[in-house]
Amino acid sequence: MPSVKWALTLLISCLVLRFISLSLYPLMDTTEARYGEMARIMFETGNWITPMFDYDIPFWGKPPIFTWLSSVGFSLFGINEFAARVPHLIVGVGVIWLTYQLAKDYFQSTLSGLFTAAVLASTVSFIVLSGAVMTDTALTFSIALSMISFWQAWRNKGKHWGYLFFVGLALGMLSKGPLAIVLIGISLTIWLIPNGRWKRLWDILPWGYGTLVFLVISVPWYAIAEYRTPGFLDYFIVGEHIKRFIVSGWQGDLYGTAHERTRGTIWVYALISMLPWSPLLIWQWIRSIKEDKDIEESADGFGSYLLFWMLSPMLLFSFSGNILASYVMPALPAMALLVVHLHTQRPLATWLYKAGFITPILLIALISAMQFDWVTKRSEDKILAVWKQQPEATQSDLFYLHKRPFSGQYYSSGKAKQRVADVSTWLPLQEKPFFMVQSAQDTTQYDQWDCEQRGKIGKEVLIYCQ
Repeated sequence: MPSVKWALTLLISCLVLRFISLSLYPLMDTTEARYGEMARIMFETGNWITPMFDYDIPFWGKPPIFTWLSSVGFSLFGINEFAARVPHLIVGVGVIWLTYQLAKDYFQSTLSGLFTAAVLASTVSFIVLSGAVMTDTALTFSIALSMISFWQAWRNKGKHWGYLFFVGLALGMLSKGPLAIVLIGISLTIWLIPNGRWKRLWDILPWGYGTLVFLVISVPWYAIAEYRTPGFLDYFIVGEHIKRFIVSGWQGDLYGTAHERTRGTIWVYALISMLPWSPLLIWQWIRSIKEDKDIEESADGFGSYLLFWMLSPMLLFSFSGNILASYVMPALPAMALLVVHLHTQRPLATWLYKAGFITPILLIALISAMQFDWVTKRSEDKILAVWKQQPEATQSDLFYLHKRPFSGQYYSSGKAKQRVADVSTWLPLQEKPFFMVQSAQDTTQYDQWDCEQRGKIGKEVLIYCQ
């Protein structure tokens, strides 16, 4: 088993570096800036029920936990990148703590718990996504809470674990909706069917009171959200959870472009997302085949439990056309536990686990690249920093020609509006002086307005017209 020193060094270095990085780069398009702006609007307007895509435009695509997290950050630390991200990182630390506790209890070893925590924290996609303004960290926490609670209830560790299972389901409904229940259901259904395990299902969970706990936590928000903005349930349940995944290039998305991918791409995403540990998992699998042994090798079925938990996102999204790499994230706690479980069965040379230090090195490289502008950042923070310095900024309109990026909306505090290139549709009605952000190659003329360039960042220019 790798040493305590190795585990603590890897765990702490990943978490500290990620914490330091939170304020060192802007919210970037499209996901982070979009969700960050929704949280900013929620904080500004005090509407904690319905996330808003823009002022007075409800966002029906996701439940509210992601906006609640960043909005709480804004209320504590002001509107900035650190405040938007740090609540999500705290939730990610919560996921690490849950997996640590399960490993420590199951293997009866603090070192095994630290080993598991270090593997999870050093999984590249986990540590990056945990510090991002996204929905996936809260979903991962919810699923981990339910899956770990179910296992502990299965092993008769206490009645409270049965109730925590339903709490996890409810938080999943508020994190990403029915998807959480589906992923948990796939894992448990496949695991319970063999060996008649399903016969114990009715005895280990408090179905009556547990269901009540689930309903009390999750249903009120859904009911109030539908009351506030009728049509939400139809779009969210049918559109986001059925059509989005079975209709390639789904055109019903009200808020963005569907991510059309080749069927089965989720498995490629999984291999990449689980780096640097996916090669070790594959090698352990090859070894088990050569030794004619399965992944379980124990009467309690812990290995297969972890395997089905890990595989559930890939099984669900194998035939989906609209997917993102972040959809793998709920599998990562099970992956970390499985790495440790397989090591206890068939130990590998401990020097192989030093591969985990690739992650903090990559974090340092990534932070440095963004700090020194070695990579292009998809964000409007710099051009809008120039705009804020202009003496006319507070008294003039701010427009984006053709398309307004989400980061343009966030970094202008919602002031930036979109204008089309056909100026005849809006320019005659314009009364106030205005700033325009547009491509440096754009030759659009604003007749009867005196315009001058006030700044240039990359391929964009800031123009002031009066």
